[in-house]
Amino acid sequence: MGLVVQKYGGSSVADAEGIKRVAKRIVDAKKNGNQVVVVVSAMGDTTDELIDLAEQVSPIPAGREFDMLLTAGERISMALLAMAIANLGHEAQSFTGSQAGVITDSVHNKARIIDVTPGRIRTALDEGNIAIVAGFQGVSQDKKDITTLGRGGSDTTAVALAAALDAEVCEIYTDVDGVFTADPRVVKKARKMDWISSEDMLELAASGSKVLLHRCVEYARRYNIPIHVRSSFSGLPGTWVSNENPQGDAQVEHAIISGVAHDISEAKITVVGVPDKPGEAAVIFRTIANAEVNIDMIVQNVSAASTGLTDISFTLPKSEGHKAIDALKKAKDAIGFDSLRYDDQIGKISLVGAGMKTNPGVTASFFQALSDAGVNIELISTSEIRISVVTRQDDVNEAVRAVHTAFGLDSDSDEAVVYGGTGR
Repeated sequence: MGLVVQKYGGSSVADAEGIKRVAKRIVDAKKNGNQVVVVVSAMGDTTDELIDLAEQVSPIPAGREFDMLLTAGERISMALLAMAIANLGHEAQSFTGSQAGVITDSVHNKARIIDVTPGRIRTALDEGNIAIVAGFQGVSQDKKDITTLGRGGSDTTAVALAAALDAEVCEIYTDVDGVFTADPRVVKKARKMDWISSEDMLELAASGSKVLLHRCVEYARRYNIPIHVRSSFSGLPGTWVSNENPQGDAQVEHAIISGVAHDISEAKITVVGVPDKPGEAAVIFRTIANAEVNIDMIVQNVSAASTGLTDISFTLPKSEGHKAIDALKKAKDAIGFDSLRYDDQIGKISLVGAGMKTNPGVTASFFQALSDAGVNIELISTSEIRISVVTRQDDVNEAVRAVHTAFGLDSDSDEAVVYGGTGR
């Protein structure tokens, strides 16, 4: 008997019919001889609605109470799903994140998993039951407070449980048929991949691909957990994400390019007139780090010989822009810069593929495609298997389509289907 962890997103359990459809799929997995653990998200846009409600009540809600509020969404969906499974003649037990043994640090709203102790889940499985776990949440190790893992945290919950339970696979059910070469909402001819390496998926996720979250892929790669991305709305085979190709040597080399990702959730800060001397950049980014802000791309201009001053630009999540600006303003005297510029009308386009490190000309073709589309580049960042550029937000969709076509990624078959979800 195998052990399977399944995760269902909000669009899959958005209403009563969706919950009953998911329940049938879970029961089918049980009938196939598997022990089944299910991680479920809040129904539809419930989390967004709770956030909106909190903001109406309090513009800056306390982190502890905010987490307590947001975890209500998953508790509703897990209980309803257990009821639907019971109606199909099978026993199911629902567990909150804390009951499931998901132990986290104490950072509210974006906690990180420290450990998973799934004793109660094991007991439920040994008794022949289906275990249903509320995703996105855990309990802090020190204060035993309820915590949330940040947006998309249910994926991470599922992979963490799969690792702790030594599951054969972690199935992530979403509203698309697998991992595509680009967002099918933007590129109608995006092509579904049967398999993608964990390394390439990690870069795509970090670059804005929303089908899997970066933390989820990182956790799965570390513990060698195969992820199977599928749609809960169809019976299609989906996409495998793993460290090794399940087809073995059938695919001798990586494809040159795995996909094109984009992200319009970032902003750009430029620190103008920074003294060009050792230690200045360190002070700037220590200030940002102390404000608990994550940064992405960094570019420093060549200093002007006449002034000895330079500009440093970096990108970060829009949601953390005000924190970074406030922190830098407080440190202005210590850093000695002239001014700050903030721009939240940017977008990032990334080309990802492990094959690009051994194929010359990829960079030239990438920039040529952007040039032909009339897209101006503001920042450039590269790794061994990724090239990212920042451009105007209004140009992002056209840029993604142009690059996708330039690298021959367009599908010749039917257009990609997005079954549900509002994209909030």
